[in-house]
Amino acid sequence: MNRREFLKTSALAAAAAAIPAGMRKATAQEDQLYYMVTFASGIDYWKDCFRGMQDAAEFLGVDVEYTGSPENDITAEVRVFEEVASQNPAGILATIINPDAFIEPINNTIDAGVPVVCFDADSPLSKRYSFVGTGNYYAGVVAARYLGPLVGEGKVAISSVAAQLNHVQRRQGFIDTLAAEFPGVTTSDDLIVDDQNNSTMAAEKMSALLIANPDIKGIFATDALGAVGVGQAVREAGLSGQVPIIGFDYDEGTLDLIDSGELGATLAQGTWQMGFWGLLMLYAVRNGLIKSVSDWQGAGISPLPPNVDTGVVVITAENSEYWRAS
Repeated sequence: MNRREFLKTSALAAAAAAIPAGMRKATAQEDQLYYMVTFASGIDYWKDCFRGMQDAAEFLGVDVEYTGSPENDITAEVRVFEEVASQNPAGILATIINPDAFIEPINNTIDAGVPVVCFDADSPLSKRYSFVGTGNYYAGVVAARYLGPLVGEGKVAISSVAAQLNHVQRRQGFIDTLAAEFPGVTTSDDLIVDDQNNSTMAAEKMSALLIANPDIKGIFATDALGAVGVGQAVREAGLSGQVPIIGFDYDEGTLDLIDSGELGATLAQGTWQMGFWGLLMLYAVRNGLIKSVSDWQGAGISPLPPNVDTGVVVITAENSEYWRAS
């Protein structure tokens, strides 16, 4: 049994205990269509999220569709989200490119009676019912505890996405943990590059940073494409094996770098779980399964836990085969 099969079997058993079959059939009075909305919709990262949502949909007997903006663009994703909301779907599971830009669209959608749950990247000041995804600050802590001992002492650089909340949180957890637990390992604003979730941009900017700072001893990339670009920059600088790198997320590119030794490790998020549990949350709200109080809407009480952490796992050369098998 590979990783996804194990997660699916475990999650289905837990969901079956929480939502018995009779209740699933009894509460769904009409065909229900739920949407997943993303930005940069063509990247591989979202595929595992949507597979989790599809598995939950099969379990619940509902329909799901995937859509998003092809661009890594705030205005474009807001437009797609609002177009989906205008169709009055059963619910929307959305990842948020910019938390502030989505406050009004999410609030308007909730007020119109369409439940919204955020996954992967949050809009915490909106009325969204829950966020299911990585505890990104703690993920940064994990990254620092991996890279800090490898560096020992010296400067480390960061390749990240400047304005996206989950990347901000990863950076902060990483920086705070270095300062608290590895005082000999330092970073600063001039050692952080904005790769905009683009491997080419990450390679170009990190190459320039390595030239300007030849004493960099380690690098943390907060996204998979950034890690691929960083790996390229380090390789072209002739520093492979000398400057340890830890990435975030995984695709074939990052796994290849891990197996070749150019990337020390990457942090895998619980992407399948985001999609699976995100849909179950939407379904529970839509079908009146929330019984925390007699009238949670009238009481002004959130029907769902505000945050659900799906965790991270460190992928190294010792366990990378399990992620390829998935």
